[in-house]
Order: sequence, then C-alpha cells, then structure tokens
Amino acid sequence: MITLDDVKSIHSVDVYIREADKALDSLGYTEHSFAHITRVSDDTGRILRKLGHDKKTVELGRIAGYLHDIGNLINRVDHSQSGAIIAFRILDSIGMPPEDISVVVSAIGNHDEGTGTPVNAVAAALIMADKADVRRSRVRDASEVATDIHDRVNYSVIASSLDIDEENRCISLELRLDTEYSSIMEFFEIFLGRMKLCRLSAKKLGVDFKLIINGQTLM
Repeated sequence: MITLDDVKSIHSVDVYIREADKALDSLGYTEHSFAHITRVSDDTGRILRKLGHDKKTVELGRIAGYLHDIGNLINRVDHSQSGAIIAFRILDSIGMPPEDISVVVSAIGNHDEGTGTPVNAVAAALIMADKADVRRSRVRDASEVATDIHDRVNYSVIASSLDIDEENRCISLELRLDTEYSSIMEFFEIFLGRMKLCRLSAKKLGVDFKLIINGQTLM
C-alpha cells in the first residue's frame, strides 16, 4: 500500500507545494504551505479513523489532504481540478493501484466549495478538514488585516478545534473570535458556503455538524 510517507519522500511533491504557496503569496492569499496541508492531512485521517473507516481509507485520506492544494501551482482558479490531475500523475508514477488513485483524485477534485461535493467518504472528510483550518497564523501580513476581509476573518480566530464525537455521531467546529478584528457576521459573509458544504459532508459521513463560535451554536 502506498503511504503518506511514500508521497512525502518524492522531491517533486515538495517543490510543487512550495511553489504553489509562493504563487498564492504573490496573489495575497493566506498560507497554503506545509502547515496547512499537514493539518488538513492529519484531520482528514483523524475524521475517517474515528468514524470507523479502515486503515487503507484513512491513509488515502491523509494522502488526499497532503496533496489537496497542489493545483495552486497552475492557477487558483479551478485549483481542485488541476490539483487532481497533478496528483493522478504523481500517484500513477509510483504505482498506486487505480482503485486507490480514483478515491484520492476525486476527493481532491471536489474539495473546493465553488464546484465540489462530497462524492465519497474521503472527499467528505477532506472538505471538513480543509474548511476547518481557520486560524490567525495563516495570515502572512498583519498589516493587511484592515483592508482584506479574508485576512481579517482568519486573524480574528484566536482558537479553533475540530472535535469528532464518534459516540454521538457529531463533528463540531469550535472557534473563538476576537471581534475587535472581525465580527461573526463577517465570518459568515465569506464562510457560509464552506460551512454549508461541511454540513453536507457530515451527512455523507453519517454524522451531524455543529458550528460553535464564542460559545454559541450557530449551525
């Protein structure tokens, strides 16, 4: 079985991830490098494992999480689809079985809220892990907070946790916002579509989804 460690050992993967993040930096986007993809990879695997999926599915989820933003190397627009194609080429070249490649690339190709949908369990877990990574440390330049709503909302999140309650079949995203920088209304202005996709993804996984901000359950 191809593992995440196998994927991490590929030099081109390392280069593509670094260059993709450089491209987003030049466009003014938040951090999408190793901190983000490692967290998404870990949380995707954790969701699948806690909900009872087998070891192989968990590993495919971790791989999908690690590679999910590699398409930003080509362009931010449609990066999920271009990323799926890049991932296909990489995974095919190291001998991953087509059945496993299919799961990984369909998850990557469907992780973005603009065009994506939770087509399988790995895609659903990846979507939730990706959209849950909202935090102050993803903001590259705090001086831009006043003029950029995405930076402002991320900068306002001083604590976040993604909790999986397997017994009660519920996944909760809990955030603590410093409203000095951004209001809860502003959060929903840019994250409502993402949170709705999380709720759809939770349904695919057979669980409920809760969004809790500053102690209030909002979804």
